[in-house]
Amino acid sequence: MEKITRVYADYAATTPLSADVYREMIDCLNKNYGNSASLYKEGREADAALEEARVKIANAIGASPSEIYFTSGGSEANNWAIKGIARANRSKGNHIITSAIEHHSVIESCKALEKEGFEVTYIPVDSKGVIDYTALVKAIKPETVLISIMSANNEVGTIEPIRAISELAKMNDIAFHTDAVQAIGAIPFDVHEMNITAMSLTAHKIYGPKGIGALYLKKGTKIERMIDGGSQEKGLRAGTSNVCGAVGFGVAITNAVRDLEENNKKLKNIRKYFLKEVSDKIHNVSLNGHPTQRLLGNVNLSFEGVEGEAVLMMLDNLGVSVSTGSACASGSLEPSHVLVAMGLEPEIAQSSIRFTFGKDTTNEEIDFVVNALHKAVKKVRSVSAVRIYKNKVEL
Repeated sequence: MEKITRVYADYAATTPLSADVYREMIDCLNKNYGNSASLYKEGREADAALEEARVKIANAIGASPSEIYFTSGGSEANNWAIKGIARANRSKGNHIITSAIEHHSVIESCKALEKEGFEVTYIPVDSKGVIDYTALVKAIKPETVLISIMSANNEVGTIEPIRAISELAKMNDIAFHTDAVQAIGAIPFDVHEMNITAMSLTAHKIYGPKGIGALYLKKGTKIERMIDGGSQEKGLRAGTSNVCGAVGFGVAITNAVRDLEENNKKLKNIRKYFLKEVSDKIHNVSLNGHPTQRLLGNVNLSFEGVEGEAVLMMLDNLGVSVSTGSACASGSLEPSHVLVAMGLEPEIAQSSIRFTFGKDTTNEEIDFVVNALHKAVKKVRSVSAVRIYKNKVEL
């Protein structure tokens, strides 16, 4: 066996391109170089490839192809869904509901709308990251036009009660959007059966290419376009289509849904093994997020008495790639807004590391990660002025 010298453990940030996706994209790049909006042969062929990818994405989530709109990624899809639906329905009301632990692209979109006169209610979560459903019910007003709650949290992996929330939105005739970027391929979706109005997706979290995402938009939903120009995406999103990116996305999401149960079984075993090894070798560690209602590849841990960024950099030097939270917040010195919303003290929140594993992660790689983690935490604690409050393992 080849000696392990480096392990990637940040699959929630992005994933490597799968061999299947790579092959299809190379073939597309060679054959479908035409502009899909052109009427001649090369354009028609590119458009056919684009529409085939749209069908695959629609099939993966129980949608109709006409309800799939390509974007540059999950952040654009979130921005478009929130701003577009809110603005298009302003005559009905100006109130939006979201949660305190959403991805930055959702929170910043809501903040932008507040500057336009919209009112936004940020629903709290409990200590496990689960949305306060009672607070959500109480927050609904006659002016509420949109509820946006993520399907699963990108930092701690907690899965939210999307079915219950979508039913609540339907009963109150409110559009419901969910950011499913982390959840697709991890939990099954049928957007029609689940009463979802809009859903954001991206390819690079499921072994597809970066720079391509999609917004599912239920037929008949009022939404304003965000990018003006040509008539692409049924006139709602201008710009030359990323045909080969869409082709890769179609392959990636088809594989992700097909292999969902098999991959989850692998990830469950990997996660169990990782937690056991950590608890055996490192003290004063606590697990963040829901213990069972969570993405199986996500393990967010707090290590008392350390600074998470210091451990991260040392792990990088030791050959392990991890993060301290959302990749979109990388470089921020502020504690995670997700962990703070869950009630963690700032110093504990800043001691947190997110480990996320993939479908091909092995026990041998886990051993490498844990050994490096043990060294890093021990070293940082030896020079840290942060006080350790507990003397027990909470895994």
